Amino acid sequence: MSRIEGVILDWAGTAVDFGCFAPVNVFVDIFKNAGIGVTMDEARAPMGMLKIDHIRAMLSMPRVSALWENKYGRSFTEQDVEKLYAEFEPALMASLSQYTDPIPGVVETVDNLRTRGLKIGSTTGYTSTMMEVVVSNARQKGYSPDVYVTPDDTHSLGRPYPYMIYRNMEQLKLSACRKVVKVGDTVSDIKEGVNAGVWSVGVVIGSSEMGLRQEEFESLSASDQEKAIAKTKETFLQHGADFTIHTMSELPSLIDSINDLLSEGINPGGVKRLKSLPSS
Repeated sequence: MSRIEGVILDWAGTAVDFGCFAPVNVFVDIFKNAGIGVTMDEARAPMGMLKIDHIRAMLSMPRVSALWENKYGRSFTEQDVEKLYAEFEPALMASLSQYTDPIPGVVETVDNLRTRGLKIGSTTGYTSTMMEVVVSNARQKGYSPDVYVTPDDTHSLGRPYPYMIYRNMEQLKLSACRKVVKVGDTVSDIKEGVNAGVWSVGVVIGSSEMGLRQEEFESLSASDQEKAIAKTKETFLQHGADFTIHTMSELPSLIDSINDLLSEGINPGGVKRLKSLPSS
């Protein structure tokens, strides 16, 4: 019988670092040092990508690009991208270990999935050097997937390319894309899953897309929490997510539902196609 064999999780904003704050603050700082004031929303928009690609994407934004041209009298160059990244990497490395706490519910959820025989993989926008810090610290705090793959393992072809997912499938010996669930907290994560042909799931609370610290989210009124949740869910669904979940704690029951869909012959993307069919 066709059933889910493995789950592939993103790291920051999905498994660790509630709100994904480790990189976003550094992006704001390096642009500020270059004389360019970027907003938190602009710093977050490309989140999930390989970090040098993230910087390139920020520089390509119309407002940021115009600010750059006004300050420097020319369009940005690849040399500018590399110079900003050379400042970004050591700044991130200096603080990265402080942003490795597992998000509430993640450790218990992963334990639950493993008792069911599922394998746990992971992809990231961090480099292998960055992940050495994240993986070792997260392991000490109770979270450790079976494998992790970085863009360094796929010739720097990170998200939204699907290749990190395929490397996970190879290492975990997962037999088919339809038997894999990818969970992430950014638009880049959703696109990665869609492009790989696996079940693509967006996790909402604690996500980079929502962009709130745990205490900030918890201090919101119930109605404001629901508004933030609804906005984030809609963004994920607009970019192709098969499903969204509020927290990782909902993942085991979602996998049960996906197994039911598989038994009915419905594959990734099939739920959206069914919803788009005219009613009889």
